[in-house]
Amino acid sequence: MNIMDYQTLVFDCDGVVLNSNKVKTEAFYQAALPYGDTAAKQLVDYHVARGGISRYKKFEWFVQNVVAGKQGPSLDELLGAYAAEVRHGLLTCDIADGLFELREKTKHASWLIVSGGDQQELREVFAERGLARLFDGGIFGSPDSKDIILARELATKTIKQPALFLGDSRYDHEASSLAKLDFVFLNYWTEFADWNNYCLKNNIQTKSTLNFI
Repeated sequence: MNIMDYQTLVFDCDGVVLNSNKVKTEAFYQAALPYGDTAAKQLVDYHVARGGISRYKKFEWFVQNVVAGKQGPSLDELLGAYAAEVRHGLLTCDIADGLFELREKTKHASWLIVSGGDQQELREVFAERGLARLFDGGIFGSPDSKDIILARELATKTIKQPALFLGDSRYDHEASSLAKLDFVFLNYWTEFADWNNYCLKNNIQTKSTLNFI
């Protein structure tokens, strides 16, 4: 694989551009804690097992399947508490080594963020941290799923082939495969416990960080 051959680079955010996987895991726990430690840990387990899926889907599952009928925060209140926790973490967590250098080396390519994170939140955080300018193809997130975003941006030619998706979860790989994008799994910050076996089984190229050119 020669990254210089790609016209478009698509990045997941959490665990790829930002060291924010643990930020979000902790935010899920803290938001759900009014329902007790056991319930909060159930949400965390569900979240980690479904990396890259929207927070809206995860909290809907929690409200409908774990704490249905119990006294506590509403879905909107849970989402609000989560968002407050996450925003601070996103503004202070580490940025991936090699990101700016990679942008310099791939000036010919369009860059996009396609994330399970909230789209407006991502755009605000990336602007505040001076990262928005890198992603000339756009910054996209929930409530639309990655499948919907990729299909839409391919249809509008914002994503031009050949294109490469850089992700750190099973869902990232599944979404890129459905969209017929090439894929590299970045493992340094992933929370996908079985990533190595999964990548071997599916013949996925893996890299530790973005410093691979």
